[in-house]
Amino acid sequence: MDIYVGNLAYEVRDDELNEAFAQFGEIESARVIMDRETGRSRGFGFVKMPNREEGQRAIEELNDSDFQGRPMRVREAEERQPRGGGGGGFNRGGGGGGFNRGGGGGGFNRGGGGRGGRDGGRRGGYRD
Repeated sequence: MDIYVGNLAYEVRDDELNEAFAQFGEIESARVIMDRETGRSRGFGFVKMPNREEGQRAIEELNDSDFQGRPMRVREAEERQPRGGGGGGFNRGGGGGGFNRGGGGGGFNRGGGGRGGRDGGRRGGYRD
């Protein structure tokens, strides 16, 4: 059973999360999610427990309980939804995604549209 654990103090580490859930049964893994760029905790994590009954008991007992000064939010993790986007990107035209996820048209500096070209179809822009 996959369990989502939220509202964690930023100082909580994997081993501490593991320890909090171990009293309810076998732990397959316990992981605090870290920000890729800063290396800091994002304040949530996941615990995987192979026995569903033990996992359910852990959820019931630990949800809203105090953990390092904060009330933990504990619930069954939802299936991860596939992420959209792909293609696009900085100065690449169509395909969606890209800088600021500009959506269908390709993101930052996507050019294109109906006018395109160096002079924007000669509509009030660049003149030779």
